[in-house]
Amino acid sequence: MQQLRTVRFFLLALLITITAASSHAQFGISINVGFAPPVLPVYVQPMCPQPNLMWTPGYWAYSNDEGDYYWVPGAWVPAPYGGALWTPPYWGWNGGQYGFHDGYWGQTVGFYGGVNYGFGFGGVGFAGGEWRGGSFAYNTAVTQVNVNIIHVTYVNTMIVQAGIVANPNHVAFNGGPGGIQHTATPTEQAAAKQSHTPATAVQTQHAAAAKADKTSFAKANGGHPKTLAVAKPLAAPKPEAKPLAKAASKPESKPVAKAEPKPEARPVAKAAPKPEAKPVAKAEPKSEARPAAKAEPKSVAKADPIAKTESKPVAKTEPVAKTEPKPVAKADPIAKTEPKPVAKVEPKPVAKAAPAAHAAPAARAVPAEKAAPKEGSKPTGL
Repeated sequence: MQQLRTVRFFLLALLITITAASSHAQFGISINVGFAPPVLPVYVQPMCPQPNLMWTPGYWAYSNDEGDYYWVPGAWVPAPYGGALWTPPYWGWNGGQYGFHDGYWGQTVGFYGGVNYGFGFGGVGFAGGEWRGGSFAYNTAVTQVNVNIIHVTYVNTMIVQAGIVANPNHVAFNGGPGGIQHTATPTEQAAAKQSHTPATAVQTQHAAAAKADKTSFAKANGGHPKTLAVAKPLAAPKPEAKPLAKAASKPESKPVAKAEPKPEARPVAKAAPKPEAKPVAKAEPKSEARPAAKAEPKSVAKADPIAKTESKPVAKTEPVAKTEPKPVAKADPIAKTEPKPVAKVEPKPVAKAAPAAHAAPAARAVPAEKAAPKEGSKPTGL
């Protein structure tokens, strides 16, 4: 008998799941739990810091792995498109089970079980604000906004009172024993036929982060979570912008930084002019002018002995020829135009020194030596 009851229970749950899946997303059940969720905690809504953010109230979700409920904190999130309104998820009684109905985005707010989440979600519809063109106007009667930054606001307390469903015990589910007794209104039924958009990736990531936090589970916090609402709004562009910024900066900045420095041009420009021009101009005139001036007076002073005067100038002309290749060897790598005038100037004084040696024998004293015996001949005759 117990096995038969188990089979019947399984078939009933399967039938409910199939029926819910065939209906609209508003009435879709994603999970069934055998015990009711904890009561809704009371908390203060964080202030909205910038325009066009939508409030998504906190709710209890369920983890099959842990077998327990966990709290997803309320948060300000960007709407997926202009004019979108958020219908919160809710738990509903379904033949002994509590089924979870996912939230969604749409043009109007649909049925969310009459659960009073606060901050404009009083149980029926939404009183927290409305779209006016491309901007969202906030009803500051039930929402907290920074009026220094957000200038599109209004106050309407009547719509707030009209949408409140009494829930003094802060029950978190609809129907069944002890649950909220509220059925869908005609407006909520009409909203069920409209096109819906599921929760955004940011909302899904937010719920996954809450599930990963062990302190968010009811068995850990006793139904009183520490983080009831997120102070900072959830931003959609952040996870998408980071990979794009890294891929663009890495390949572009590194090769540009390596190509800019030019270490080759600077040392070439400094090395060329310094060692070449200055030493060549100073070395050539000093080596040529000084030995030529000293050689001429020495040969004139020793003109009496004919043999000596002839040998010395010859010996001095030879080192002149030896000094010529030294400056020529230095001038070749520096400038080809400099050794040509040096070679032409040096042979000219050498050619002039040759006739000076021939002038010496012109003053020969041979006849003077022959006249000496004439004076000696007189005593021989005597």
